[in-house]
Amino acid sequence: MSDSAATDAKQSFQLKSASVSLTALELYYFENDEFEANLRDKISQAPGFFKDIPLIISLEKYEGLDSELDFFKIIGTCRRHNIHVIGVRAGNDDQRRLARGASLALLPGGSLRDKTTSEATVDKDHQAAAQPDTTHEPAPARIISQPVRSGQQVYAPEGDLIILAPVQAGAEVLAAGNIHVYGPLRGRALAGIHGAESARVFCQSLEAELVSIAGHYKISEDLQDNGWKSAVQIQLRDDVLVVTPLDKA
Repeated sequence: MSDSAATDAKQSFQLKSASVSLTALELYYFENDEFEANLRDKISQAPGFFKDIPLIISLEKYEGLDSELDFFKIIGTCRRHNIHVIGVRAGNDDQRRLARGASLALLPGGSLRDKTTSEATVDKDHQAAAQPDTTHEPAPARIISQPVRSGQQVYAPEGDLIILAPVQAGAEVLAAGNIHVYGPLRGRALAGIHGAESARVFCQSLEAELVSIAGHYKISEDLQDNGWKSAVQIQLRDDVLVVTPLDKA
């Protein structure tokens, strides 16, 4: 093969799947000054967490007028605070048209996810009826025996995540199911990342920057009120994260 042919065969990039932790801003209505004041208040609670994070705007519970929805102002306000709006989730046709005009990515909303889940459940029911003796193995847990260091991200896309070592500050651990940390949890732990509200987080010492279950989260300032630096489990009850000492679980 000639040098020119070899050069022509090369590609300037490749596309690969990537796991990215996203924060959703669930918008109920939009008034620019109030939005910025609320955003500034949230950032003041955990400035390190919000710096340079990618953000999606969730419109699933938006009740304001479409005419009041100004994505350019939202993007500008967030950018002034080093937050990067990358897309919009859910929304009606007009809202998604406005988002597209602001060059934002369009993500499916809960209705599509629920429909997909429902269809998958129906398919499984039919399969189970047709093959009553078939057993379905649960997704295997991912087991990590080394410390998860600052800047690292460990991801279990299907099952539980079990970490037999500390999770350091600045690290991030994510799982579709439960997260078990047999050591101090000092970084961020996000369980139930695909929406499993039954997921839980277990750790030997709660010192986390942030804990999230199915998109509901608490930052360190909120977590310090109960079970701080002790062995706990964290679960979701009525859309609120509840921390329980393991010796009382």
